[in-house]
Amino acid sequence: MSFFTWLGLAADGSPLEIGADAPDALVFTVDGDQVHLSEYYGPGFTLVYFYPRAETSGCTKQACSLRDAFAVLKQEGVGVVGISVDGPQAQKRFALKHHLPFTLLADPDRNSALAFGVPLIAGMFRRQSFLIGDCKIVWRDLHAATAQQAADVLKALESL
Repeated sequence: MSFFTWLGLAADGSPLEIGADAPDALVFTVDGDQVHLSEYYGPGFTLVYFYPRAETSGCTKQACSLRDAFAVLKQEGVGVVGISVDGPQAQKRFALKHHLPFTLLADPDRNSALAFGVPLIAGMFRRQSFLIGDCKIVWRDLHAATAQQAADVLKALESL
């Protein structure tokens, strides 16, 4: 990674366009097992959301927004996967502390961000979200909100 990319002055790539194939990347579960991100692309839709760091105020608001709407999202056929640069143990603590009913994955090597074209700022992911259906990007939010994340996803579903 270049110094400019680390500062957030340049992205590692362009964000995936709507209609693009959903990429795969090696990431870690909260238990430290290495898995392919594509294993979480299920029937229906999968929201893959990138956030900078567990336990920061914005990331907590975003995760809690999705937690509070999880039953509705699930009813609409949406699975949720959150990814940050945090290690597995930090992800596990974050999920347990905030009672998150969805999957959190650790990507300290930033493989998933590179695959999705998510920019890095000071070595952390920029907050972006991608909705995947039939292994294609069907919606994206390149400036994902924190407390509004679930409402934005539900609104997007109305137009799909």
